[in-house]
Amino acid sequence: MISLKSKKPLIISGPCSAETQEQLTDTCIALAKTGTVDVLRAGIWKPRTKPGSFEGVGEDALKWFAQIKKDTGLPIATEVANAKHVELALKHGVDILWIGARTTVNPFSVQEIADAIKGSNVPVLVKNPMNPDIDLWQGALERLLAVGINDVGMIHRGFSSYGATQFRNSPQWHIAIEMRRRMQGMPMICDPSHICGNREWLQQISQKSADLSYDGLIIESHINPCDAWSDASQQVTPSALADLVRSIVWRDEKNNSPEYVQALDNLRGQIDLLDGELLDILSKRMSVAGKIGEVKRDNNVAILQSNRWGDILESLTSKADKLELSKDFLVRILDNIHVESINIQNNIMNKK
Repeated sequence: MISLKSKKPLIISGPCSAETQEQLTDTCIALAKTGTVDVLRAGIWKPRTKPGSFEGVGEDALKWFAQIKKDTGLPIATEVANAKHVELALKHGVDILWIGARTTVNPFSVQEIADAIKGSNVPVLVKNPMNPDIDLWQGALERLLAVGINDVGMIHRGFSSYGATQFRNSPQWHIAIEMRRRMQGMPMICDPSHICGNREWLQQISQKSADLSYDGLIIESHINPCDAWSDASQQVTPSALADLVRSIVWRDEKNNSPEYVQALDNLRGQIDLLDGELLDILSKRMSVAGKIGEVKRDNNVAILQSNRWGDILESLTSKADKLELSKDFLVRILDNIHVESINIQNNIMNKK
């Protein structure tokens, strides 16, 4: 029986969807031959946004997958969305189950799945919900733990956002980092396929997850990606998958050499001092914002001065390159400072 902690990095790969027996077999056999994959994956049931799209083959594909497991000797994994899926997957010897992002958002569905898995030793991975709701993600994991499922892990697949963005699903790395803090010791797998939505940035996102000490990757691979029935743009051939996996640098989590420890302690000491200075400056800034609120209150002037804030934002972000800071980072920081200033002024102007 495979465990989510049996190997680091744990590499999971296979087609987005099991389409035909030939397609699934050819893809998985080719992946197995690369020697870079630990677990084979395939979508048996596919929750689609609109009706009429390909929604998976169903139980017949599980039979194909079970035979592939025998032929390759590799464990197999698939997504489940309800108790019936769990029953069929376990019946056909699926080794790892995962709960998809569309299911994680529904506590009733997660509880149904947890109750169906209860009593088995199968490992379960939980993808983050579509929306960036960290408590919902944590709650899904806790439902599994509560029924005695101990081999549980997380899949970071990014979060939906409105409008055009670089990625299909925004990584929002800070949410995944916070989840690792909350669920200490629980494996975290990165899903660069669904974060990127295309092949172009798979290596970049995979490497970043490795740099953040993730425990593995789940990447979609297809024997002929351009002809895939779902998510064609984000799948790679088995040989391309092998090249990608070999290109990732997995670094040690710790180094106990005296030179490293001393150098890190010295730099962290500097960080601690600078953080203290930053907080002191922020406190002084907010004190001034409060005085501005008093002046506006006494003169019956509205809090928000949109034109002035736009000018400030443009002026400060224009210095990003000189400061060697990203513009996106500065915008996020300044926006948060602005919101807090508004809150302080609002409290002063409406204080009774």
